[in-house]
Amino acid sequence: MKGILEDILTAKARRPPYSGADHSDLPRRSLLGAIRASSDLAVIAEFKRRSPSGGDLKLGADALDTASAYQAAGAAALSILTEPDFFLGAPADLAQVRLASPLPVLRKDFLVGESDIWESRAMGADAVLLIVRLLGERLGRLLSVSQEAGLEALVEVHDATEVKAALAAGAQMVGINNRDLDTLNTDLGVSTRLAPLVRGQATVVSESGLGQRSQCLELKDLGVDAFLIGETLLRGGSAAIFGTARPS
Repeated sequence: MKGILEDILTAKARRPPYSGADHSDLPRRSLLGAIRASSDLAVIAEFKRRSPSGGDLKLGADALDTASAYQAAGAAALSILTEPDFFLGAPADLAQVRLASPLPVLRKDFLVGESDIWESRAMGADAVLLIVRLLGERLGRLLSVSQEAGLEALVEVHDATEVKAALAAGAQMVGINNRDLDTLNTDLGVSTRLAPLVRGQATVVSESGLGQRSQCLELKDLGVDAFLIGETLLRGGSAAIFGTARPS
């Protein structure tokens, strides 16, 4: 592990535990069900204010306003970045959106331990992101803890070896990250190559680098079930994905 991932985990280790309001008693909504129920492109629309790869995206933006625009545009679910140092996110963004929106909410962050899962539940998340690259042999345990907490898990992979590990651990949703976490370069060919390895065994989500509806449709033909899109939407590209006016 090197570069930005190491920096993110170093910053995370210095951060105090979550101490906000406890929303553990909220009923959970199903991300998997929302994907399966979508009659069009199943888009998981992401909110973040900046990113290491994209720089400043929507500084000062209100998470709830953006999430409401995503819902109006046709998003099937929402992804909220809670990482504060590199993405300018906050647990309060997730809690605010979860209390107001009927859509399932994925906590997008760099989760590495069991306490992260329980914190995600307390924040109000319906689902969590588990990155195979970060977790290694801990993946199976964190999948079990997620289930115990009543949260679904999107298990992120970037190569065939990670696909094998995700499926062996029992992942029901596999997110194929088209972005290399070392170089931050994107290649949609990653989804093209890996989707057939997952198809029929788990729900497939393509993540990162998606800028056009036509790209999503091509990947859908290869067995991709949903698309996690952030930067394109935050830069005003809603029409390119949904065919509607951009979120404000």
